[in-house]
Amino acid sequence: MAKCQSNGRTSIMKFTAKTLGICAVLAGALAVGMPATAATTLRIGTVLAPNDPMGLGLEKFKLDVEKATNGDVIIEVFHNSQLGDTTEMIDQARAGAAIGTVTDVARLSSFVPSLAIMSAPFLFDTYEQADKFALSDEYIAWGDELREKSGLVMIASNWYQGARHALTQKPVKSPADLAGVRMRTIGAPVWIETIRAMGAEPTPIAWGEVYTALQLGTIDGAEAQPTAIWNAKLYEVIKNVTKTGHIQLVTALVVGAEAWDEISPENQKIVRDLAVEDGRYASQLTIELGEKALEDVAASGVEVSEVDLAPFKEAVKPVYKQLDLEAEAAIVNKVLGR
Repeated sequence: MAKCQSNGRTSIMKFTAKTLGICAVLAGALAVGMPATAATTLRIGTVLAPNDPMGLGLEKFKLDVEKATNGDVIIEVFHNSQLGDTTEMIDQARAGAAIGTVTDVARLSSFVPSLAIMSAPFLFDTYEQADKFALSDEYIAWGDELREKSGLVMIASNWYQGARHALTQKPVKSPADLAGVRMRTIGAPVWIETIRAMGAEPTPIAWGEVYTALQLGTIDGAEAQPTAIWNAKLYEVIKNVTKTGHIQLVTALVVGAEAWDEISPENQKIVRDLAVEDGRYASQLTIELGEKALEDVAASGVEVSEVDLAPFKEAVKPVYKQLDLEAEAAIVNKVLGR
């Protein structure tokens, strides 16, 4: 009896050992076949050309992020509206797609009205001022509110695209010269009301349609920063650039919260820090290439002219009260110590 029990026990032990061995082999095979952590891929799109400072900054951002996170975060960059217009990319990000874009902050003011202040007319005198305010506690708090209300995460808001100037078919010396001019602008209230206050008729259309619209006469003018004027070849379809500098185009790099949350907290910090750093890189390119772009535009035959800004500044003053941005303007002035 004891012998039978012993043989049974021995058989069970052999079976158990064999089973455990098979399980160990299978577990090892699965471990080899699967990565320790799955990489998160973010597709970042822009409506601008690859050689625009924003495009160059995004390409640097891609390389820096992938290196610093050891490939845990992959960035794919798409230029020239390949992922759609800016509004379409924002909508995709909010719907849960792993998509981001560089956008003027005013587009986000429909969720957090205070954000419109970043595109308020004649507010920032230099890029350094905008960069300082974009990193202030007050501004970051609005960014946190944006996530709660829209499902969008602002990674950095210091990507400077340059001063916006008036592009027209006729010379402009004062706001009166813009009367009746159908001027393309961004479809956010602060942009629309600024252009209207300057005397023109604001006409929001997608950036990719501006060249054709000017060529066909669907619009009479537009407003854009120097690098965009050159890279979009708008100098071929306009006759005058008036250096109004009415809005400093400070933009934000945003992504959908759902995709962002797939990134570890450690890597999130790395990505944020690099977004600020590379935002400054792109912004410096904007400043450097912007001067050359205007020279090239002038060399193409377009009249590039200075103008007395006092009448334009006076004309847009009511915009702050109209859009209830006076308190935000005071916050900006406090942060900048002026």
